[in-house]
Amino acid sequence: MPAVTIRNLPDETHRARKSRAAQHGRSAEAEMRAILEAAVRPETRLRLDTTLFELGRKAGLTNADIDALNAAKEQAPAEPIALG
Repeated sequence: MPAVTIRNLPDETHRARKSRAAQHGRSAEAEMRAILEAAVRPETRLRLDTTLFELGRKAGLTNADIDALNAAKEQAPAEPIALG
């Protein structure tokens, strides 16, 4: 498992992290892992599949519409639009 070293951490930040760890009943190292995990993998992170699904529903698309779009896509390749 990778290790991380953080240099030049201000004393105030170090003390606050240790205090926060004590409040949560875990070691300072475990607290740092929890902080990093929450920062880079938030529970409310944007998921592309869910977002696209919600956009389709807001636009009024039904499952039949999606099936029709997929069928049309499989019939012939799209032609580029001529500009000019």
